[in-house]
Amino acid sequence: MLNSDLFACIVKNTPLISIDLIVKNGNGEILLGLRKNEPAKGFWFVPGGRIFKNERIANAFKRISGNELGIEYNISQSKFLGVYEHFYDNNLFNDDFSTHYIVMGFNISLEEAAEGMKAQHETCRWFDIEALLADPMVHRYTKDYFLERKGIR
Repeated sequence: MLNSDLFACIVKNTPLISIDLIVKNGNGEILLGLRKNEPAKGFWFVPGGRIFKNERIANAFKRISGNELGIEYNISQSKFLGVYEHFYDNNLFNDDFSTHYIVMGFNISLEEAAEGMKAQHETCRWFDIEALLADPMVHRYTKDYFLERKGIR
């Protein structure tokens, strides 16, 4: 882990590389968490996290799924959806600079929300896709996974 001053400098000056997990259950519902940290604080968002320097994508996927869902998944258990960009006017530090993410989206199947989501989210719940798209508290970057790509398995 980086100290906060160094991480703030990185967020201010470079894009972050991350993985988003688009988690679907057997009923076709999508797992979202209510964010408790900036950026996107107070919005429903898919679970995910950043990739660390010198960390292979497959290892990051396993770590992020374990941290966010409480279950470690192998990247081979997912379907790659594509690369996305997320731009925020704010940042984790509530300072006067923006945050830029380059995000790799992956679809995985899971039947129950796990305790792991409590680290970054106030709570979590399953959303029907139509309800997710209609809810103003679901972040637009989460909605993009369903507006741009209709074939979530």
